Amino acid sequence: MSKIVFFSIPAHGHTNPTIPVVLELTKKGHEVWYYSFDVFKERIEFVGAKFISCDEYLPELRPEDEKKIGKDFAALIEMVVVSTINLDKKVCQELREFKPDCIVSDSVCFWGKLFAEKLNIKYVCSTTTFAFNKYSAKLMKPGIGELIRSIVGMPRINKKIELLRENGYNVKNFISIIQNDNDTNTIVYTSKEFQPMSETFSDKYAFVGPSVANTETEEQKGERRTVYISLGTVLNKNNKFYENCIKALKECDVNVIMSVGEKTDISDLGEIPNHFQIKHKVDQIKVLKKSDVFLTHCGMNSVNESLYYGVPMVLFPQHSEQGLVAERTAELGAGIMLKGNNPKHIKGAIEQVLNDDAYKENANKISSSFKVAGGAKKAADMILMVINNKEY
Repeated sequence: MSKIVFFSIPAHGHTNPTIPVVLELTKKGHEVWYYSFDVFKERIEFVGAKFISCDEYLPELRPEDEKKIGKDFAALIEMVVVSTINLDKKVCQELREFKPDCIVSDSVCFWGKLFAEKLNIKYVCSTTTFAFNKYSAKLMKPGIGELIRSIVGMPRINKKIELLRENGYNVKNFISIIQNDNDTNTIVYTSKEFQPMSETFSDKYAFVGPSVANTETEEQKGERRTVYISLGTVLNKNNKFYENCIKALKECDVNVIMSVGEKTDISDLGEIPNHFQIKHKVDQIKVLKKSDVFLTHCGMNSVNESLYYGVPMVLFPQHSEQGLVAERTAELGAGIMLKGNNPKHIKGAIEQVLNDDAYKENANKISSSFKVAGGAKKAADMILMVINNKEY
């Protein structure tokens, strides 16, 4: 039996898709270690893996730092380097003793990749966003703020790269850390049909479809159509946007479910119409199963879940990576981009999606591609083939 080590960052959207893959491996008798964070301990141990906590090694982030990580590339690289060096002694010693056959690391959890290279262990990249190579990376359209932060942050990035070299990591530059190539074995949690420029990726990329829970629920769609609105779990404090949604839909013959995040004071949003349910958090799968349209920030996890259940979208991305997901969804006709977040634009976009069956039909086509992509079993098979030196 094989020994396999997983690494991920402390984010649900990056960790959750790997859990069914771990289960597939442990069911076959393979030994799995998972370097993760305490919030995922119970879930990881439930599927039979050994959980190893990394919380104390992650640099302490203030709330404003957490927001910067998604938009400030220099801040991301700094976090990666500090985490790698903090973990270095512990992880390298443990892995030398454990002698794993393979490391599977999230595409943003760069320290997993760095450990694999330093210790000469076979490596599989796990990517819960779109896959990026030198061709598809050109589709990213960073905003002016992101560009400025990247340029200003280059001296900080270069200092951190030098620090990695001083600690035994043979790193050429920051591009070598973040970019995979067609020789890197990579699991991608989407379908070839949804992946932009999928024809440019080699056979070493396994497009296995998203890992979406098929939650049982007795709730059925009612006669009145349902609009679901959410800006995700991170950059979701946007009272003006929520107020505009209320104004846009207060006279519409729909049910509205709005998830506004833990940090939003619902009482600040003014008078709530009777056909609105506004909550700090919801069970997104249960809500999507009875929704007719989803106004979303276009995080990959949210879009995957929406498409899996055939729910078309109004697309309101908050940064460049979400922008690419939104553009691909719109390109395939499963949603439309929100041109402005005032009440008139919100109402018009939602009504357009609700009243044109083509959006629903196109969402269902992508859903079908997700469901036949192979899922966790295909991902586990790829890992084992890499270990056994077989071509995938």
